[in-house]
Amino acid sequence: MKLAQRKRLAIFGVLAPPLLWTLIFMIVPYAIMFTYSFWTKKFPTFEPDFQFGNYALLFSDPQYYQVLLRTAKIALTVSVSALLLAYPLAYFLASKVQSQRIRMAIYMATVVPLWVSYLLRAYTWKTILGSEGVINSFLVWTGVFDEPTDLFLYNQFSMVVTLTYIFIPFMVMPIYTALEKIPRTLIEASKDLGVSRLPTFLMVTLPLSMPGILAGFTFTFCLTFGDFVAPFLVGGPDGSMIANTVQTQFGTALNWPLGSALSIVMLIIVLTIISLSDRFERAGRLDLA
Repeated sequence: MKLAQRKRLAIFGVLAPPLLWTLIFMIVPYAIMFTYSFWTKKFPTFEPDFQFGNYALLFSDPQYYQVLLRTAKIALTVSVSALLLAYPLAYFLASKVQSQRIRMAIYMATVVPLWVSYLLRAYTWKTILGSEGVINSFLVWTGVFDEPTDLFLYNQFSMVVTLTYIFIPFMVMPIYTALEKIPRTLIEASKDLGVSRLPTFLMVTLPLSMPGILAGFTFTFCLTFGDFVAPFLVGGPDGSMIANTVQTQFGTALNWPLGSALSIVMLIIVLTIISLSDRFERAGRLDLA
């Protein structure tokens, strides 16, 4: 056997398992779901068809496009909140902490929550924000409230707080990586030219860290957009998101065609966000070059 043939066989042997796994557990399920989205609901089940009624219903019935808008608003709020909290921390670690040991200790303390169960982290905030939680206990102890209140739980505020805490490591990691790669000589050159700290940050550090910001924002937005556990635990009736609606359609309502149409719309939105983020990141890199 020739060397070129052996190389092709080796490459095929390495790529075949992951490609086969992707085909069976990702491409095929999406194709089946896409097919279901054109079927018709016939009580008590559904039947094959080719019509766009399910997609038309999503944008004609207020309960569906409103939940889409609510989900996008919550995902955007969580992403912005995580960015505002994560960037100062990442900047402090990359620029101000000189000791490598202390830097890694703080970084690992930020990442370690990812090793803990998602449900445990969500339940933790349900306990903190609940009527017997730390916040209510403190407000009752200080006399602000006469008795515990449900003001902090089962609303969009509690969802934003919980989801920001859960997904903030996905914002910190790419921003910290981008900041760490910035050559210190650029910042020193800016100082040598007499530029103060704020203009240096705005003209040098911030633009060079933009790929990390875009990556973290994309991670956080997409993960929040598809979340359904936190709305179930702390969201309440006004905190239902699109993933909860999909779960209802595939479960209680037994309307798989409509649930499939919702899932396809979610997939298109997420892929659009990822594509735009990748395009902006490439454009930013070209401008910086």
